[in-house]
Amino acid sequence: MADNLLIIGGTGFIGKHLTCAAVKLGFQTIVLSLHEPDGENKVKGAVYLQADITDFNDLSNRLLNIDIKFVINLSGYIDHCSFSEGGDSVIDSHFSGVKNIVKALDVDKLKRFIQIGSSDEYGNLQAPQNETMRESPISPYSFGKVASTQFLQMLNRTEGFPAVILRLFLVYGPGQDHKRFFPQVISGCASGKSFPTSLGEQLRDFCYVDDVTRGILMALMHDDINGEVINIASGIPVTIRKVTETVRILIGQGDPLFGQIPYRTKENMALYADINKANNVLNWKPEITLEDGILRTINFYRTANQES
Repeated sequence: MADNLLIIGGTGFIGKHLTCAAVKLGFQTIVLSLHEPDGENKVKGAVYLQADITDFNDLSNRLLNIDIKFVINLSGYIDHCSFSEGGDSVIDSHFSGVKNIVKALDVDKLKRFIQIGSSDEYGNLQAPQNETMRESPISPYSFGKVASTQFLQMLNRTEGFPAVILRLFLVYGPGQDHKRFFPQVISGCASGKSFPTSLGEQLRDFCYVDDVTRGILMALMHDDINGEVINIASGIPVTIRKVTETVRILIGQGDPLFGQIPYRTKENMALYADINKANNVLNWKPEITLEDGILRTINFYRTANQES
């Protein structure tokens, strides 16, 4: 009988890709999210449950009598608001959510708990960021992620809780929320019109979603990585401007107005990963080049627009 895999937040961008891949690998895949996805966003072969992870009673009742061997926690939204602008709820959705998930699980039956972290946990630390650096959060979102990381590592040290933290850098690919960088740039260029963007000097690390899901699923099968933090990224820095210009060239039109949008307050101008640990520990490295990944993403949106 196949092992039960619980994907929390499995209806989002990465979660849907991960659910597809997990079902293909033969996992009994259970997706838990706040809202039920519509039919076209459900993956055939997966079971869908709804619960609010910030409500322990709701969550524990939903997971009652389900034997869960593996958990991948993708819960919580990316939100860069300040603490005074709603940051308390952002922290709650990440840190309190993780605590509730841990309490609701039957730990004796659990083999691995993968927490999806964020490159934002590094804050403004010097690039390339590696896993030995002490985290330096600069927003409620990144603080919530750091608090979750420290909590799970504490549980691993003191109670043997089988947690692994995979710290993702910028993931992109088909089906991403329209508010994210790639869909916005693709849409702007596809319109053939002028659109505002930042000056684009930031160095960033983009990793295609299929490479990321492959790394996550590989981490499920490694028994000697509990308690570890591992970067999942391309390891190749590229400027936002270069990426924007690549999209424009591949689409063949568009007029990005560089410098029209200011940088975020205290934004790290060089955020890209050292991925040696992922190579050495997981035997993982990305396979999709940036240009190939961008082209696949453009083609997805072209097809989606034609069908709509």
